[in-house]
Amino acid sequence: MPDLAVLLWDVGGVVLSNGWDHVGRRAAADRFGLDAAELERRHERLAVPLETGAIDWAEYLRVAVFDEPRAFTPDDFRRFVWERSACFAPAFDCARALREAGRYLMVALNNESTELNEYRIDRFHLAEVFEVFLSSCYTGRLKPEAAAFRHALDVLHRAPAECLFLDDRPENVAAAAALGIRTLRVRDPAHLREDLLAAGVTAGAR
Repeated sequence: MPDLAVLLWDVGGVVLSNGWDHVGRRAAADRFGLDAAELERRHERLAVPLETGAIDWAEYLRVAVFDEPRAFTPDDFRRFVWERSACFAPAFDCARALREAGRYLMVALNNESTELNEYRIDRFHLAEVFEVFLSSCYTGRLKPEAAAFRHALDVLHRAPAECLFLDDRPENVAAAAALGIRTLRVRDPAHLREDLLAAGVTAGAR
């Protein structure tokens, strides 16, 4: 088996909280007095174009939320969503230590909308952790589709066995493994350092 050269990282659920998931949508519905079930139905219709960069948040909110007059503004809603983002410090620090050690190419492979993705990159200084961002909003490819992983391998010019993919969602891990990519399912970001050590990733460990 070739040496491990690349770490492919999910972001939400691994080093940061999830960006705009069902928990966040429920919280937003509660905060702004929306019908949670209706918001979820509308989101399902818009999720793919939003996360592949086909529409922006202005269009998403116009259809999902502001189809009628509201007592709050799109900026109010966006601010609530953006400010829910949080860092998982142990996992984040581990990832940053790996970047500083320089043994592996650090690549973000996440599903995220453009504006929220770029906000999180800036707010949490993710460019200090990841050298390449293959986010769905840039590539137009969503995990767990095989095309998302194949595209990453093509761009990086790496064989599947040279890469380790880290994600908290079992369906994403299974899809990567089916292509021969090494995988690590992150069940608890607080234990990521130990899980990486068990997988043979030692650079940056303290």
